[in-house]
Amino acid sequence: MKLKAGNFVMYQKEKISTHPSPRAENIFPSRHGDTYSYVIKKFWKVLRVFDDDTIEVETRRGKRRTLAPNDHRLRKAGLWQRLLFKDRFF
Repeated sequence: MKLKAGNFVMYQKEKISTHPSPRAENIFPSRHGDTYSYVIKKFWKVLRVFDDDTIEVETRRGKRRTLAPNDHRLRKAGLWQRLLFKDRFF
């Protein structure tokens, strides 16, 4: 996947907590039921691509993250995702 600045991406962030958020997906309880592991879909914009192909993305609230391009949780948002989740990108 070749990304460039301005592309929108979706990232599936894995989390663990005692109370999953309303947008949590793939919720699994821990062995003793005290916590849950789940996935949250994040919708980010690519700010820049570095020479080693790592990318810098920006969240809706302005936080910046650096990601590896071969991260299996990262994918480019297609037209349908951009239309369906337009309020969550920006």
